[in-house]
Order: sequence, then C-alpha cells, then structure tokens
Amino acid sequence: MKKILILLIFVATTGFSTQKERAFDVGEYFKFRIHYGIINAGYATLEVKEAVKNNKKVYHAVGKGWTTGMSRFFFKVEDNYESYFDKETGKPYQYVRKIDEGGYTKNQEGFFDQAKNTVLVKDYKNKKQTSINVTEEVQDMVSAFYFLRNHPSIDKLKPGESITIDMFFDDEIFKFKLKYLGNQDVSTKYGTIATMMFRPYVQSGRVFKEEESLTVWISDDDNKIPVRIKASLAVGSLKADLDGFRGLKYPFTVKAKKK
Repeated sequence: MKKILILLIFVATTGFSTQKERAFDVGEYFKFRIHYGIINAGYATLEVKEAVKNNKKVYHAVGKGWTTGMSRFFFKVEDNYESYFDKETGKPYQYVRKIDEGGYTKNQEGFFDQAKNTVLVKDYKNKKQTSINVTEEVQDMVSAFYFLRNHPSIDKLKPGESITIDMFFDDEIFKFKLKYLGNQDVSTKYGTIATMMFRPYVQSGRVFKEEESLTVWISDDDNKIPVRIKASLAVGSLKADLDGFRGLKYPFTVKAKKK
C-alpha cells in the first residue's frame, strides 16, 4: 500500500560512507502498526535478507503492507516492495513492486544498469518493458530508506538543514528531500525513546495532502530506526508506530522504560 510503505521509506549524493559503520545488517526486521484515525488499519513490515546478484552477495530488502479487520473489508490492500542493492555502495540492482490497493494494481520489476545509468522497467500487468535513463546516484523507493539511514551527514545535520537524493518511482526520477527538524523524546510501547525528527518532502496529490504532510521520528542511536510516522493524507490522517523488531545491529536505546 503506497499509503503505508512510502511512509516507511522516507525514511531517504554519494555512496555509503567508508568511515561509518552501517546502521543495519542482514536479519534486521521491523513491524509497524498502522492507524487510520482511531482505526487499526493494518500493518507493515521491513526485513533485510541476503541474495546474489551479478555473482556477488547483496542486500535484499523486503517491505510488505496489508490492511486488517474492517479496513480490509472496505479497502483491501496487499503490497509487496523489494529492493536488491549493493552492500558497499548502496546502489540498487533491482526493485520489485507488486501492489493491490482496493483494485488499483501494479506488477513491475526494474533492473538497474549502473554502467549505462539506465533502468529496464518490466510491466507484467500491461505486458511491456521500457528502458529509462537515470542519474548515477539514483535510488529506488526501498533502497533509499536504507541509504538515508547510513548517510554520512545524518548525524551532522542542524535543525532546518536537509539531505536530497534522486529517487526513481512511477517510471520517473524526482528529488527526494529530507529536512531535519530537531530532537524529541517519544513515548512508545517500549518506553521513552530519544528521536530525531524529519520532514520528508513528498509528492502531493493522490496520497498526500501536501508536500509537507509527513513527519518521521527515528531513533537517535546507531540503529536510526523509524519509531513513529504521521501523515495528513488527501482524505484523513495516518499514524504508524513501531510494533516489533529483531536483528538490530546495535542495542536499542530506551531512556525510560514504560511502567
């Protein structure tokens, strides 16, 4: 579900810093509970696996989103987003986008040629394929999430400063801007978490009410994991809270445990 997964995947230059340990590794897994207003609308997960592309081991990130309960009765969603990206550079090799959002469906794969700066998009639903020129440092929607968590500037930003990357989505490139708002303690099911607040600038229209509709809180520790996401949508509002995790590379820091 684009409403769910694009939120998680802001959460967006150059390649990975050679002086900074990665914020994640194979085996990392998150689960988020999605609320639409006061309704428990569904869940989303993100998991890092390992695969082989071009005879080398790469990261294989898998994102899934689905509606539950009455939300599923009124608007059934089953989304699957995947990305295969290089362990050293963070550059994507392939993405998968297979979604069903209340009858709105897409079934695509994109294959990046890093030498030629192109992506071959295979549209299985419409039985066609297109080669599209891209920029050298382009990210797909899922790889951008992991790229930004590991960005060399992430811990150096001052309130009001931003990181901008090129993202390939819906057969085109757009500038994805992530603005740092400052720090805030967030109350969660795990206790009080020190976080960094970000404002991703998203495309207004079908999903989001306006460009500044989204706010993301990530843990202010070495993991840089999303803790909470809020959005004003074209219709209503959405909130996602971290509901489960495993396989973190670093200890999960809690300032005060929930009583």
